Amino acid sequence: MVNRRQAYEAHQRRRSLSIAGVSTALVLVAMILLVPLAPGWQAVKASFFDASVFVDTFPTLLQAFMIDVMIFAWSVPLILGLGLAIALARGARAPAFFPLRIFGAIYVDVFRGVPVILTIYLIGFGIPGLGLPRPWNSPYIWGTVALVLTYSAYVAEVLRSGIESVHASQRNAAICLGLSERDTMRYVVLPQAIRRVVPANMNMLVALQKDVALLSFIGPVEILRQAGIYKSLLANFTPYLVAAVIFLMVTVPATRYADYLLNRDRNARS
Repeated sequence: MVNRRQAYEAHQRRRSLSIAGVSTALVLVAMILLVPLAPGWQAVKASFFDASVFVDTFPTLLQAFMIDVMIFAWSVPLILGLGLAIALARGARAPAFFPLRIFGAIYVDVFRGVPVILTIYLIGFGIPGLGLPRPWNSPYIWGTVALVLTYSAYVAEVLRSGIESVHASQRNAAICLGLSERDTMRYVVLPQAIRRVVPANMNMLVALQKDVALLSFIGPVEILRQAGIYKSLLANFTPYLVAAVIFLMVTVPATRYADYLLNRDRNARS
């Protein structure tokens, strides 16, 4: 039996959805009708929306995107491992670990403060400039190192916030049961902390997937560089549109899943 309050809330939801649908439709109609009226539309259409170029370049760019996926795949476990280590170092309470806390704070401040593209340039060009032999001068290696160092700083702060969100009574109860500090962190604090920060770290991984394309500036022929090659060969910007579509095919589902996790976590806490 639906009470008056539930009926009112259902009516408000339907009303909100109707208004959102109508406003969205009006905006789309306005764009479809007004954008082609712009004086330079035909030139923009030919440069960015060439269907034949889109079809011809899509397979090769999709194949180049696999390089992005591979770099992302081997970067993620390194980022999570280093991020967890930095988070634990920053949260170490024993006086003997004070140098680790200082190191963790400096690490986070440096790599969160320097733009990721600048870190990629400094490491990707600086370290191979030492004259290292192959394969240690590979841009794939040092580009990955730059991404791992940067994103580990962000992940460390997210994990640290999760660790600190676990109430002190949990630690005290574990110690009363005879667990050591190490076992308390391993079996009591970390499982709760990691579960709480999964949605936030999912958003971080979505950002990482996009930033892998920045490695194109130091050499790897991944999707962004391949799109630039096609742009130069064909004198057309449509390959960049193809690259954008391919990224959206991956990032939009991942973003929606991250939003789902955030909503589920919010509902579980309410």
